[in-house]
Amino acid sequence: MIKSRFQFLDRAEAGRQLATKLIALAPDRPVVYALPRGGVPVALEISRGLHAPLDLLLVRKIGAPGAPEVALGAVVEGARVETVVNEDVRLATGADDTYLERTRQRELVELERRRVLYLGNRARLEPTGRTAIVVDDGLATGATAKAALIAIRSQGAAKVILAIPVAPEETLAELRRHADIVVCLHPARDFQGVGAFYSDFHQLTDEETIGLLRQAWAESGDTAPEHTRRRIAVPPLGLVGDLSVPPNPRGIILFAHGSGSSRLSPRNIAVADRLNAEGFATLLLDLLTAEEARDRRNVFDIPLLAERLLEAAIWIEGEPDITDLPLGLFGASTGAGAAMLAAAELRGRVAAVVSRGGRPDLAGPRLAEVEAPTLFIVGGDDREVLTLNRKALNALTCDKLLRIVPSATHLFEEPGALEAVTDMASAWFQHYLLAPSHVPAPAGTQTKSQTSVAAVLRAAAEPLPSLDDPTFAATFDRFAEARVVLLGEASHGTSEFYQARAAITRRLVERHGFTIVAVEADWPDAAAIDRYVRRRPHQPMSSTPFTRFPTWMWRNKDVDAFVSFLRDHNATKVPNDKVGFYGLDLYNMTASIAAVLAYLDRVDPRAAEVARGRYACLSPWSREPAAYGRASLTEGYALCERPVTRILIDLLQREIQYAKNDGAEFFDAMQNARLVADAERYYRAMYYGAHESWNQRDQHMFNTLQNILAWAGPKTKAVIWAHNSHIGDARFTDMGMERGELNIGQLCRQAYGRDAALIGFGTHTGTVAAASEWDAPMEIKAVRPSRSDSYEALCHEVGGDRFLLDLRAGQHDDLRRVMAEPRLERYIGVIYRPETERWSHYSYASLPDQYDAFVWFDRTSAVTALPTQVATGEDETYPFGL
Repeated sequence: MIKSRFQFLDRAEAGRQLATKLIALAPDRPVVYALPRGGVPVALEISRGLHAPLDLLLVRKIGAPGAPEVALGAVVEGARVETVVNEDVRLATGADDTYLERTRQRELVELERRRVLYLGNRARLEPTGRTAIVVDDGLATGATAKAALIAIRSQGAAKVILAIPVAPEETLAELRRHADIVVCLHPARDFQGVGAFYSDFHQLTDEETIGLLRQAWAESGDTAPEHTRRRIAVPPLGLVGDLSVPPNPRGIILFAHGSGSSRLSPRNIAVADRLNAEGFATLLLDLLTAEEARDRRNVFDIPLLAERLLEAAIWIEGEPDITDLPLGLFGASTGAGAAMLAAAELRGRVAAVVSRGGRPDLAGPRLAEVEAPTLFIVGGDDREVLTLNRKALNALTCDKLLRIVPSATHLFEEPGALEAVTDMASAWFQHYLLAPSHVPAPAGTQTKSQTSVAAVLRAAAEPLPSLDDPTFAATFDRFAEARVVLLGEASHGTSEFYQARAAITRRLVERHGFTIVAVEADWPDAAAIDRYVRRRPHQPMSSTPFTRFPTWMWRNKDVDAFVSFLRDHNATKVPNDKVGFYGLDLYNMTASIAAVLAYLDRVDPRAAEVARGRYACLSPWSREPAAYGRASLTEGYALCERPVTRILIDLLQREIQYAKNDGAEFFDAMQNARLVADAERYYRAMYYGAHESWNQRDQHMFNTLQNILAWAGPKTKAVIWAHNSHIGDARFTDMGMERGELNIGQLCRQAYGRDAALIGFGTHTGTVAAASEWDAPMEIKAVRPSRSDSYEALCHEVGGDRFLLDLRAGQHDDLRRVMAEPRLERYIGVIYRPETERWSHYSYASLPDQYDAFVWFDRTSAVTALPTQVATGEDETYPFGL
């Protein structure tokens, strides 16, 4: 009865209605506080309507002894933590001070955990002197809201407003005693729970909550603070570190603390602060776990400490906002020995090393292998350490210098001593850590203004109909003569990009005879889809396809719909005419090993036994493949290269024998064996710098495509789905010009010439599915409007929802001319950090040289992810289990 009479569509609608009421009140200097999680979507709409900042007000109930469901009180976080106690309940339950304090402390820990989870290191918004608006999605007993109102008042709010969509009338009567104003859209007499008043009242996840908060920060422009600081964890042990990234960082310094110290060392923090002020990012890391630190011997285990620095260097390589920064090492005490050993192993990846009062001599004979310019700083009165540093200096063959701080002792505690250290270290890093410069073309070459460039674009832009209009895909018939058509994407989580690629590919399949779809996915996972769409027998996998991070990249509704089309299309085709679905990537090495062994078990059990013994070399690193590269680097040779290559050779030698039974199965096994061999090289290359591993990966993608085309026949044609960073010609981007990286788009152009069509995609704003960290949960994030100095801003200025730019020579030469000057282009991968977007996601490129065409969507939306839990039933062989 209640639902038919009064119901909100969802929390966002309720928030918009509340915002209308609150705008009429014209609150003075409002700040909106959401009670998470359900209050966040409501509060976001209020924040938007009032143009007011949004924060969380975290409250934890204190349950009564023996009856935890009964609210004895609550703890409310803030600059001053507030504890609200119901004295009647306390008297009735006999809760004493000891119980209250013990429970309070436990809940305080949970409050801090949640604040870090939701807000990271963002400062609290203080209510002092402002109008505090406390928001939830509805109230039942009102106990949590009551505690929040009391706390926010005591924290100095000038006025307190409670804003809720629905609550029982009797609850509101009590809360009016604690709020100056209560705004409730529906005071309910017949109350049957908050959820009864909503059509959609699903329980919000932490990921959704974080995503909504990030939308608020992006929209308010509160995403580019002077400094971003975040607590990080370095795998595989989860070593805790403090990362500090200033605006426009010029390099990153990784600290190796000394014996008896930690990332909280005040001396290292002082040096790090100075380096931050000079424009360097810093990472202060605990090199030992808490358990390891209790064993004093580990503090002097230099190889162990150096290994942890290597793990940190690999982690840095995977962070988009710092991956391209030159790396410096700063070591203190025994940490200096670890820094020197790490520099010897990382070689050219390290740009400079500084040792403060350190023991570089502990690196022993490996000192001669250090290539990075190295500065030793020692106190003049630290005579024993000074002697050891002079000996270590003699062992170095790189650029080197010993600087002495007069009258300083080992800890540099004398007045001005530590300041001298920071001056020397800063000067050394400033000299040797040189980030690639991006200098625009001279002013004299910029013959056209932004407005005139946009006018040329507007004249050349071909408006595109909606995605479900058949003429959308027909626009791309001009590229159908190519042997390979590469379709990009500006993010890995945008629905319009997936839908557009599906529509174009469907046209190329149905009208132009394309029979290969090759995507930026791992071979064994894609093979499960291939078997499904070509109606081949199901083969169980050791793990469910596409359940590794990032699951949403291929396990989403748009891909699901496209796969259904392929299966239906193939239903009436003979085997040779069926469209295949293939993976080009190499990450899922473990599944490929399992696939090779499963194949050999079927066709040659004896060979399978031999292969198991050879692949066993990789088994210690199956859960953390990157650790294999580190181990190989430490040992000085490729531990498993020979055995995994031998398996590949054995398969090739037995091709005639094996392939006669089922050529498709043999080809699948061969590609899995190739993947393992290339992945082994890839994980070793990770330790020699980002460009080596990137090149290894894209070369593998290209080789895989070549193998597919060769196996399918000389007349077959392929569509490739991959990120813009892979399909746009790298020679005309910072990737190629600054970092020496190649990609599959470049390699296809070099191999096929005009028979390769490279089509990029872009957007101005909207939402995207992405994570904030590697292996972190997916969030729906707001895409910030494009920068004014980017290609995306030019396209936005053209106007229109969607259009195509044909960039091929001879089509619009004036367009190619005015767009040739390098500009910033945005790349969003599986990680999106709006707060550091310039350095995390923009890079210089020459768009008309990079692509043959560019597809523009002005506003886009996030993909809808599918669950990773596979359902059972008649369709359980389908890779998405739906």
